[in-house]
Amino acid sequence: MGGQPLFLEPRLESRLHSLLNEPGLLHTLTDGLGSPLNVVVPDQLADNLQQFRSVYGSHHLSGQVYFAHKANRSSALLRRLAATDAGVDVASLGELQHALGAGFTPDRITATGPKNPEFLWLAARTSVTVNLDTRGELEQLATLVRKHALPRTRILLRLSGFEASGVRVLSRRSRFGTDVGELEPLLEAVERHGDVVDLVGVAYHLDTTSLTEKATALEGCLRVLEECRSRGLRPRAVDLGGGFGTNYLADGGQWDRYTTELTEAVLGTRPPLTYGGHGYGLRNDAGTLRGTLGLYPAHRPVAGAHYLDELLTHPAASFGGRPLAAQLLEHLYDLHTEPGRALLDQCGLTLTKVLEVRAQEAGGPLAVRLAAKADDVALEEHGVLMDPVVLPRTTTRGAAGVGTETRTEPVAVHLFGNLCLESDLITRRTVFLPRRPEAGDLLAFANTAGYCMDFHATRAQHQPVARKAAAWQEGDAWRWCLDDQYWPTTPVGGAQ
Repeated sequence: MGGQPLFLEPRLESRLHSLLNEPGLLHTLTDGLGSPLNVVVPDQLADNLQQFRSVYGSHHLSGQVYFAHKANRSSALLRRLAATDAGVDVASLGELQHALGAGFTPDRITATGPKNPEFLWLAARTSVTVNLDTRGELEQLATLVRKHALPRTRILLRLSGFEASGVRVLSRRSRFGTDVGELEPLLEAVERHGDVVDLVGVAYHLDTTSLTEKATALEGCLRVLEECRSRGLRPRAVDLGGGFGTNYLADGGQWDRYTTELTEAVLGTRPPLTYGGHGYGLRNDAGTLRGTLGLYPAHRPVAGAHYLDELLTHPAASFGGRPLAAQLLEHLYDLHTEPGRALLDQCGLTLTKVLEVRAQEAGGPLAVRLAAKADDVALEEHGVLMDPVVLPRTTTRGAAGVGTETRTEPVAVHLFGNLCLESDLITRRTVFLPRRPEAGDLLAFANTAGYCMDFHATRAQHQPVARKAAAWQEGDAWRWCLDDQYWPTTPVGGAQ
């Protein structure tokens, strides 16, 4: 392909950088445990938690950081987090059982998401806080508590449909939560069931990267808390949900260049950049660009704990323009958050073995077939574009993309999966690698712990799902064990 290669190099912090500089270990793991293989780094999760805690501290706020369990099924990650002061947000009966078994006490668990009766019963039976989406869920919970003589249950009301005071800013619509326009009958139901439920706060969940929309929702929640207090209720917390984001790429310039040239490719003013002319939501309509780019903003300088900090410093128009954090502090409200992707930043990678490398059309990208399905490396399912790191089979070649020198030329490749389906593409994007991979090499996809490891994993065509291993450092050496064998006591029987 003509022109300069369009790299999208992953951002690698110290732990993942160190782990990727152990190609012998990673090849040994995939030789023994198969490809694909997910490797999680539990200690990084504890470090990420401290970054969120530092934001709480800088604003003098109390409250809980609840890890959104749905982002990863790993037992090792959950058990490591149980050894901290964090909480966990569970969105199913199975996740609740997993959290209890990993060492979380009920006071550190909040139950969210769609709920069936069994989920509600176990949450109420164990005195877990329940985040309710609708008046129907409230009625169902109250009925269960009375019927089974369960303890009075702590609840939060999840709301949606907020509108900023004085300006035309609406928070994004969500299928989760009760519209604030229906607040009156919801609070009446809370009062009617006051003998079996204890309203401890309100919440929201917005699937957006917009800080303004999230600030509008938080401001709306503060107004709802005032309404609750005027009715004699005593809520004391606001739950912001998740959506704090992750910065996946090392270089913002690479991201800007790629998206610009993708637009040109869709318009036909440069050669294609995707397999089959895929436009990621963009299309060429007689020379006019149409559609919306359906990609995650992979380079986000303000993400994770930094995003939370900016949200808390945002001025609240209906409270005299004071920062939202000041309003929380003045009323001694607890702040709860539910980060998933952000807490899992740099917490793992997915290893895939190269099975075959062959030429396609003359001068076009190489076809690289991996021992993995697209569902095993679900970066594109979440709109994340990021280059893998090449880990050569022979130790003399070094790991490409992790600071080692190479004299070979960059190559353009298409990454295909191992299913007998035309649609099984690891990435629809033409990927540029710093050197040609060979059969037996590994491609390591960094930072896949948040949603991209097993959220979409299947056993299609009897192909196995990726196994998981946990890795940690002891001095200068890396140790490992199977994911479900990891406990925070730091096992000593792992392989090196």
